[in-house]
Amino acid sequence: MTSIDMPWTLQLVVVAFLLFGALVALIGSWGLAKLPDFYTRLHGPTKASTLGVGCTLIGSLLYFSHQQDGVSVQEALVTIFLFATAPVSAHMMGKAALRRRLKGVPGTRNMPDR
Repeated sequence: MTSIDMPWTLQLVVVAFLLFGALVALIGSWGLAKLPDFYTRLHGPTKASTLGVGCTLIGSLLYFSHQQDGVSVQEALVTIFLFATAPVSAHMMGKAALRRRLKGVPGTRNMPDR
């Protein structure tokens, strides 16, 4: 079976997931490079990995599930693992930064007392 046998609506959905995932991953990596302090930089890769890579994996899951005539278990497990671990790891890094009292950008609200 080739990708030509795939209905055009499914192709459109897969392309939309892949493009949106790539765009969010690009924006997340730009945020990691350009944002001023650790607390704001933490959001870039967390959102990019959760939403961007998640959308890419869902697009891959749809494509390979259609090609194999069944659910692609590998992509489903990776997506579930990613959605479960990325927010937890970001939360733990944020707590570690607060405990170490890393300085934020001046004007940041709700920073811990020094």
